[in-house]
Amino acid sequence: MTQTPAVPDGRRPTLADVAARAGVSTALVSIVMRDAKGASAATRERVLRAARDIGYRPDARARLLRSRRSRLLGVQFGLQQPFHADLVEGIYAAAEPAGYQVALSAVAAGRGERRAVEALLADRCEALVLLGPQAPASRLAELAGQVPVVSVARRLRSPLPGLEVVRTADDEGARQAVDHLVGLGHRDIAHVDGGRAPGAADRRRGYRAAMNSHGLSGRLRVLAGGLTEEEGAAAARGLLAVRPRPTAVLAFNDRCATGVLDVFLRSGVTVPGDISVVGFDDSHLARLAHIDLTTVGQDIPRLTRLAVGRAVARLEGEEAATGEDVVAPRLVVRGTTAAPR
Repeated sequence: MTQTPAVPDGRRPTLADVAARAGVSTALVSIVMRDAKGASAATRERVLRAARDIGYRPDARARLLRSRRSRLLGVQFGLQQPFHADLVEGIYAAAEPAGYQVALSAVAAGRGERRAVEALLADRCEALVLLGPQAPASRLAELAGQVPVVSVARRLRSPLPGLEVVRTADDEGARQAVDHLVGLGHRDIAHVDGGRAPGAADRRRGYRAAMNSHGLSGRLRVLAGGLTEEEGAAAARGLLAVRPRPTAVLAFNDRCATGVLDVFLRSGVTVPGDISVVGFDDSHLARLAHIDLTTVGQDIPRLTRLAVGRAVARLEGEEAATGEDVVAPRLVVRGTTAAPR
């Protein structure tokens, strides 16, 4: 049965349209939509059915503007970072049960961190959750003076007032990767570095410490790399030109490792037959069946629960833990590592 449209001119339905459809006052419709007291169960059902019939949806943004609080957590993330996408999913899962909504603002090639954050502040976000921020500490301190700020996946050398930190023990993750490779029999293990990216210094330090602990200080090899597939590919091309070639590679992250794998595949170098490869993050990229990447996993549910919990505690005036939360990583062994030939 075809229903007669209640708003024939194509405009967006309003509270008045719902009221006319349900045969009640606009004030009563407002009570129902706000889930406030003052309407019977039967009236609520009639109003909600009328709203569904004409396609009415409350304007959440307008409601927030009328309120003294937005209950919005602003999340800055890297558009090209698979790990950030996984973190965003976890933030949604942690924020909604706490009664908060999430506003996203991406960092992209033509859109820097400052612009991404300013957009969140303009949307009246009450707190900021910054994923892998690369801004100077002075900028983070400036933001923390305006709203509560939680930095995720970046170590800060000294605590900043009002700034919360949640991160993985990156050095421990690199150590686990080297221990795994040494346990398989590898001795010539190279590290494709992350440059100045958040976490890179800790992963580099963990790699060096693990190699030293296994008596392999004379075989340290750190290559310039970065966050992207292109930077991983450039490092892999350099590895192909050296002799003796390492038998294993620890890449800065999963994207970088994917670039390494691509170059090896195109050059006829088998993985893990000729060379083993380990990534970092255990992003959804690593879990793709045709990549099947051994990697260091970051505990995304715990990282995001802690980040949201710290932000909410600050907003609700609750006593929050001081310092930083450091979450243990775990090695995830898949198909790109094996004993050397």
